Amino acid sequence: VHFVESGGGLVQPGGSLRLSCAGSGFSFSDAIMTWHRQAPGKAREWVATVAPGGATFYADSVLGRFTGSRDNDQNMVYLQMNSLKPEDTAVYYCQECGSPTWGQGTQVTVSS
Repeated sequence: VHFVESGGGLVQPGGSLRLSCAGSGFSFSDAIMTWHRQAPGKAREWVATVAPGGATFYADSVLGRFTGSRDNDQNMVYLQMNSLKPEDTAVYYCQECGSPTWGQGTQVTVSS
């Protein structure tokens, strides 16, 4: 099982980023995919879930600003992040729900 996240970077408050995650080594189309983040000095927290059929669920802190999606043909899951805030600064990870495996994550920094 392998996850590779990309798309992070430095963005000003109010800006947008689109994160991508490639999954391999498991049945991607059947997998519940999740996004998590870990800010400096804080525990990792759940951000969003993208179900196999595309249904999405979000943490209250990102609801209305972040949108998850997936492409099962490409084994990819995405996180569109709009109206970014400094408190969104973190390393973002994707994961198959329940998997013990984590990727290297991608750093998102929101700062002016």
